[in-house]
Amino acid sequence: MDEKEKIEAKRTVAFLGPPATFSHMACIQHFGDSARMLPENTIQDVFEAVEREKTDYGVVPVENSTEGPVSLTLDSFIPSEVKICAEIMTRISHDLLSLSGVAGEVQKIYSHPQALSQCREWLRKNFPRVRLEETASTAKAAKLASEDPQAAAIASSLAAPLYGLKAVASQIEDHLNNGTRFLVLGRHGAGRTGRDKISVLFIIPHAPGTLFRVLQVFYEKGINLTKIESRPNKGKPWEYVFFIDFEGHATDPHVAQALDQVKERVLFVKLLGSYPQCPQESSSKRTG
Repeated sequence: MDEKEKIEAKRTVAFLGPPATFSHMACIQHFGDSARMLPENTIQDVFEAVEREKTDYGVVPVENSTEGPVSLTLDSFIPSEVKICAEIMTRISHDLLSLSGVAGEVQKIYSHPQALSQCREWLRKNFPRVRLEETASTAKAAKLASEDPQAAAIASSLAAPLYGLKAVASQIEDHLNNGTRFLVLGRHGAGRTGRDKISVLFIIPHAPGTLFRVLQVFYEKGINLTKIESRPNKGKPWEYVFFIDFEGHATDPHVAQALDQVKERVLFVKLLGSYPQCPQESSSKRTG
């Protein structure tokens, strides 16, 4: 049984809720409609659901092609022992939803900060004087809009029938190639497929050339880095945690050698997971 079959066999998945968030849509895309999906209030709650074995898997957003990394997800990896076992690339398209579907009745717009940012220019041109209010999720925004005839929400098209809303406008994102990468969390890594990706975090000494010395290892081993991010190491001012993604699997001999060399050059390193690469083309598929 390969990793994909193992994932589908369990079908108990935590996601950032409530229902009809883009995380929920990513779950449906990856696990199918038959999976038992449990909404959680925060990204950290999704991590904890997997760690405490409340669910077998969790799905969290990690980066958006327009707005960049999701800091809460990166920060949650630092203390957590969950493993990344898959990634999901999904096209993100936003609708403006309200009870009436009439633009002239909209006096406030709710949405998640990322969604508001992804529609910033469209909002400036079409609703320059309307108050914008942040919510914990796009689905929460839809719920609030369903309770107020003068409010609207930026959310997924899936939210419209679920919360009894109508579209004021569709595809309002500023960039039509807007996509989000989600990670599937589990308690075990994925097996080797031959087209894999690895995620690692590490902390380096605060000294000249230390980051260069780490990256030099990957260059010398011919390993292609696909991403690098940094986050503050909370509790230790001006110290940073680096996150990198690169091609390969932890069981590949040259990758194992590289990780051994990295351990000698950093203060701390953690393998977050090896998992199959998701084809970039899938990010262009429309999921609603």
